[in-house]
Amino acid sequence: MQARVYTPAMQGIGEFDGGKIKEQKPIGFPGEGSVIKRVGPLFYWAWATSSAEAMIGLHPHQGFEIMTYVVKGSAFHGDTLGTDSTVGAGGAQVMQTGSGVSHQEKISADAELFQIWFEPELTEAVRRKPTYRQYEHEEFPQVSHAAGYKVKTVIGTDAPVQLVTDIEMWDVEINSGAHYQHKIDAGYSLTALVIRGQGTWGESGTSKQPVQFHHKDFILAATESETEVAITNSDEEIMRLILIKVPTTVPYPLYRKR
Repeated sequence: MQARVYTPAMQGIGEFDGGKIKEQKPIGFPGEGSVIKRVGPLFYWAWATSSAEAMIGLHPHQGFEIMTYVVKGSAFHGDTLGTDSTVGAGGAQVMQTGSGVSHQEKISADAELFQIWFEPELTEAVRRKPTYRQYEHEEFPQVSHAAGYKVKTVIGTDAPVQLVTDIEMWDVEINSGAHYQHKIDAGYSLTALVIRGQGTWGESGTSKQPVQFHHKDFILAATESETEVAITNSDEEIMRLILIKVPTTVPYPLYRKR
């Protein structure tokens, strides 16, 4: 396993609505400053915060599967399918944009959320009818472990979100001094965005020195054989990471960012 840490300076930035929405982008579009342009079918990842209630006007999407995952505050979604919905902290909004749909967004003051794009096979995706679904925090599987960590499955086994793209996603909290282990299947990459705290990232069962990471860092680990990652919280506060596992390569052509 090779794990690399990308600091905020190596990630992209963006803003909307006159700067009311600020974004850090571990995976961004060309010209936004992100070192990482994609990881397999994980196409785009923006971490947004708001200083006041803010709007993003009606705009189109096609083909991609797009998730808004709310950490704090609330997010409103309206679209040309007739949707008018708001989700709060811990909830998710999922668009399978298919043949095409336009949507608009509004987020509350002091909100924190992610918008993440996943890429299915686009030649097939654009033939499908677009859909929208909303999920509340309580609908996701959540397990607390005596070892000092809590795992919420956002996409994957028993989670309500069903996508065409091969994706798994978790929201993980690790207590101070605690350890968390996570398996990476052969041929897959595990990404992590550190939204709280700091710690170390290593490989279980080896003598390799773990790498250190800090708040706002983005971590990318790819493996050709099954591997178990060991994550340790070295901070006094609870660590929180968003983990997304994707195939490193897929058996279909991927969209080229220009």
